[in-house]
Amino acid sequence: MRLLISFAALFLSVALLQLSSGGVGPLDALSGIVLGFSTTQIGLLGSAHFVGFFIGCWWAPRLMGSVGHSRAFAAFTASGAIGLLAHMLVIDPYAWALMRVASGLCVAGCYTVIEAWLQAKVTNETRGRAMGVYRVADMGASLVAQLMIGVLEPASYVSYNLLALLCCAALLPLTLTKVSQPKTPSAPRLRPMLAVTRSPLAAAGVIVAALSSASFRMVGPIYGQEVGLRTDQIAYFLAAFVLGGALAQYPVGWLADKFDRRWVLIWLSIAAIVSCIVTNVIVESGTTAIMIGAAFFGLTTFPIYSVAAAHAHDFATDDERVELSAALMFFFALGAIASPLLSSSLINWYGPSALFLMIASGHALLVVFGLLRMRARDTVEERTPYVYAPRTSFMIGRLSKGLRRKRQLSHDNT
Repeated sequence: MRLLISFAALFLSVALLQLSSGGVGPLDALSGIVLGFSTTQIGLLGSAHFVGFFIGCWWAPRLMGSVGHSRAFAAFTASGAIGLLAHMLVIDPYAWALMRVASGLCVAGCYTVIEAWLQAKVTNETRGRAMGVYRVADMGASLVAQLMIGVLEPASYVSYNLLALLCCAALLPLTLTKVSQPKTPSAPRLRPMLAVTRSPLAAAGVIVAALSSASFRMVGPIYGQEVGLRTDQIAYFLAAFVLGGALAQYPVGWLADKFDRRWVLIWLSIAAIVSCIVTNVIVESGTTAIMIGAAFFGLTTFPIYSVAAAHAHDFATDDERVELSAALMFFFALGAIASPLLSSSLINWYGPSALFLMIASGHALLVVFGLLRMRARDTVEERTPYVYAPRTSFMIGRLSKGLRRKRQLSHDNT
């Protein structure tokens, strides 16, 4: 209980930030449809978000070193609120893309500050519980954020103003907390090729994970509109994906610790291909079938990043883990930048089914590459424990490193 109280401000800021940032993507997609933006232009907004996300991941640790945690958090929150409030002042897709860069900058910067703060305050005894509550706060708020789309009117200043208010409210718990600011951690070096040298399959896996999640979350509302879902049904459609991903974490983690992680990745990708085909086939079977398809899709695609990250860490030394996590995030950001624009263009040319055909193609390539990598080298005997890896900031590697060490020690003792 003391743990929850001491970190309550951080977790509340996480929840408020996720409610704001998690809602802007689908709201932008639905608003773009109402305002007559092309499908490709709407996809550009999702790509712009991840451009800002990548800039924020790189810049945030350096800004913390210059002005401190609280001031850095305030600066990033202000950029997100400005981007949200400016939407209905300038109705232009390319202006909105710049605003989405600001929102991506806000998300990455704020998560970097929160995770650096958590890393400095947790101990080996409290790390597991702290990360558990952190994941619940983050994913729970993400689920609610998708459901909010059912009540937020597209292309309405009131809707964007509400999200901006939530973004500003995230300032209050963290900036008013009496807990002293920690020392600023050193920024991890960004060495993308570290991920490739340790595990080419893991680097490919996180790119495919970005292809799946970024395309679905940013362009999924367009798909829902195209197949005849109402706005409130689109909210449930997106929430079903998040719920399916949340439910998959424990059983997939158990499998990844028990069996060769390359086979787990391959079978997850095969299941993802099946889920893509099923989702396209059942589109005429009614709303309930579409929701089940979205949950199945989340169940099969959401854990791929964490499994790929765990596989990469199997081949890393302990002092490489933070930089390896940053390198994997780099490749995820690359895939997330490209996929919304690509998937929206394909929908524009070939119809809504092209979204899941594109994602299925990415997973098919991952299956082939995984089989080739299994012929190239054997897996390691001593593996690191599986840890759910949120795609939030480069600093998440510090929290994951400590949690892996704690679980490894617990495993060795038993």
